[in-house]
This record gives sequence, structure tokens and C-alpha cells, in this order.
Amino acid sequence: MKHKLSSSWIYFFAALGGLLFGYDTGSISGAILFIEKQLSLNSWQQGWVVSAVLVGAIIGAITIGPFSDRFGRRKLLLLTSVLFFFGALGSGLAPEFWTLIFTRIILGLAVGAASSLIPTYLAELAPVAKRGMMSGMFQFMIMSGLLLAYILNYSLQGIYTGWRWMLGFAAIPAAILFIGALILPESPRYLVRNDKEHIAREVLMTMNNNDEQVVNGDIAKIKKQAEIVSGGWKELFGLMVRPALIAAVGLAIFQQVMGCNTVLYYAPTIFTDAGFGVHFALLSHIWIGIFNVIVTFIGIYLMNKVSRRKMLIVGGWLMGITLFIMCWGLMYSSDSKFAADIAVISMVIYIASFSGTWGPIMWTMIGEMFPLNIRGLGNSFAAGVNWTANAIVSVTFPPLLSFFGKGTLFIGYGIFCLLAIWFVHSKVFETQGKSLESIEQWLRDQATKKQKNPSSETATIQKEN
Repeated sequence: MKHKLSSSWIYFFAALGGLLFGYDTGSISGAILFIEKQLSLNSWQQGWVVSAVLVGAIIGAITIGPFSDRFGRRKLLLLTSVLFFFGALGSGLAPEFWTLIFTRIILGLAVGAASSLIPTYLAELAPVAKRGMMSGMFQFMIMSGLLLAYILNYSLQGIYTGWRWMLGFAAIPAAILFIGALILPESPRYLVRNDKEHIAREVLMTMNNNDEQVVNGDIAKIKKQAEIVSGGWKELFGLMVRPALIAAVGLAIFQQVMGCNTVLYYAPTIFTDAGFGVHFALLSHIWIGIFNVIVTFIGIYLMNKVSRRKMLIVGGWLMGITLFIMCWGLMYSSDSKFAADIAVISMVIYIASFSGTWGPIMWTMIGEMFPLNIRGLGNSFAAGVNWTANAIVSVTFPPLLSFFGKGTLFIGYGIFCLLAIWFVHSKVFETQGKSLESIEQWLRDQATKKQKNPSSETATIQKEN
């Protein structure tokens, strides 16, 4: 079997699910303004229309992993594209509330599946030297999808049925993803585990510029790890995987509770508080989207050259400090133009810090940390935790904003940034510049040391990094 696609096209098609992820989560912000009027929705129904994708995403993220370990990454990518297509098309054509909820849950299943499946697939395809950038492509495509959603939301706001086009448009890239998945290669790790070494070798040759020496080394390492029997929930929560599980779950939770989604949600209001006009406030999402895409690209470029842990720690400090400054600016923005301007500048730096560090690095690292025999399950579990944290933050934000006020609430998210710094320093091990097989061997070595000396785990993680 020959794979005619170049490595660049393989990465593009694989990461295209990220664009759908971003577009489908971003398009509803503009569409809901029109849906509530045309379908006569009350506040409870509006909340469900927005959050239905989160419900589906939690289910999709948790369930996709075990199936991808059993049936392969590529087949599940095909299924995900089908869910994206029918979820988007159904949402755009929905005649009433319950149909819209059902189709958006289907869409959520696809979003959650993509968030778990694609980082794993990209990590298993990419050479060590390029894995950070290629895995980070997923986050880059998410930001590109958000930008596309913001542009279409703004462009279609004057059309009566614009919301149907906003939601239904995602069917087009979903169809492209399906076509791409038909010709994408399977993960070489999965192929070796299923006695298809010759096909795995062809895939690795494509991804490594026909460097036979590198491919022979990779095949030997993969075969050694593939001999280990596939694991399940017992292995996921076992001693050997524990450092990876703790690190992945912690990163997944902190990425959400540091407040990036809430800051993006509140961004237009911050612009109006700073004295900008309503028209500029409506366009602010587009400018923020463009800025996110640029900074995300810079961040994923640096991931190949700089320690992932150091980037997370620096990002955490920048996010925490700018949140505290933004809180001060918001407290006095109504009476001081200077304070309002400081709030806007702080918000922009905060978003840049997230987009260049925690945004792409979290998805990259959870795709790297777990052993081959439970990689799908581990990534699936971490992605499910991330979506659950996302849902909790999204649901609690409006009442917390009402209770604490705009000038105080973000202090709490700033405190979580500081806690995240401690967590990365003490619980997250480095993956930059290491092969997936060497990471797995490191975990096994730590488990052996832990059995001999139960008090050595945390100190060993810090020393190794």
C-alpha cells in the first residue's frame, strides 16, 4: 500500500478536525442572537442550545479513546467527520428546539471525539523533531475555526436566516475531512500492534523524508512497546501510568479554570467599557480571532525548540499577572479612561499568553504522555475531563459574574493561574525532544523506582526535568 499524500497534506487533513472543533464552538455565539427570536426560546432553552455541544463533547471525548485503540485512529476519524457533517447540517435545518438540541449533541460528540483523537493521531505520526509543531497544528486549526466563525457571524448578521447558514456551513469542511480521512494513512503505532509492519514502515518513510535509518530505529522501538498487551481502566489508574494521568488531568482542568473562555466571552464588553463604539465591539471578536491565530502559530513553532514545562510556567505567570491588572482596570473603567485602556491591554496580553502556551501545549502533551497500550483511553479520559471543566466554567460564569461583579471575578481565575504554575513545577514531566517510546520507558522506570522507594516520585519528576 502506497501513500501518495505528502506529509504536509497528511498533517493538514488530520488537523482539519480542529477547524471544525473551533468553528462549531464559536459559531453559536453569533447564531444564538437570532435563534432565540426566531424559535421563541426562553432563557433556559437558550442555555441548552449553547451547552448541548458541551454535553455531547464530554460523551464523545470519553468514549472515542477505547474504540480508537481497538479499531484504529483513521476509521474513527472517518466516523467523526460523518458526525460533524450530519450534526452541522441538522443544526442548520432544525425546525424547532428539540431537533436543534439533538443535532447539537451529535455535533458535540464529534467535537469531543476530535479533541481526543486528533492530538493522539498527530503525535503518533510526527517525527520527534517536529512533534510539537505538528501536534500544535490542532490548536492552530481550532483558532482558525473560531476566526472563521467570527467572520461569518458578522457577515451573516443582516440575513433573516443567517443563523442557519452560520451553523450549517460546517458541513462543508466536514465533507472535506471525510474525503481526506479516506486517503489518510493509519497511525504507524496502531499498524505495528496489528501485524502490519510493512505498511507502518511506508507511513514512517513518508513522515521522515525517506530516512531509512530513523525509520528502522522507530520500528524497533514501536515493536518493543507493541508487545505489551492492550490495557484498560485498571492500567490507566495503575502505578506505572499514574504520573502521566495526574499530569494530563491537571493540565486539562487548569487550561479551563484559568478563565480563557470567559475572557473571550467578555471581550466585547471590555472594549465598550474602554470607550470604543458598539460597531468596534462587534468587530473585536474578529480582531481577537486574527490575533489568536498569529500567536498560536508562534507558540507551536517554539514548542519544538523550548521546554514545554517552561512555556507553561511562563504562560501561567503572564496570565495571572495580566488578570490581576485587568481586574483593577475593570473596577475603575467606568470613571477612568486610563483604567479602561489598561484593562484592554491586559486582556490582549492575557489572550496572547494563553494562545501561545496553555492553548496548544495542553493538547500536545496529553497526546504524548500515555503508553501505547492505553494511549487512546488515556487521551480520551483527559479530553473528557477538559470538556467537563469547560462545561462547569461556562455554567458558573454568569451567576458568578452577577454575584462578584466584573472587577472581582477574574481575580479567582488569576489565583488558578498561580496554582497551575505550582502544578506544572511539581507534577508535570517534560516531553519536548523525546520519542513516545522513550517517554513510555521513563514511566516504567519511575514505576520501578516507586516500588523500591515509595517517597521518591515527586522528587524524581522534578529532578528529571
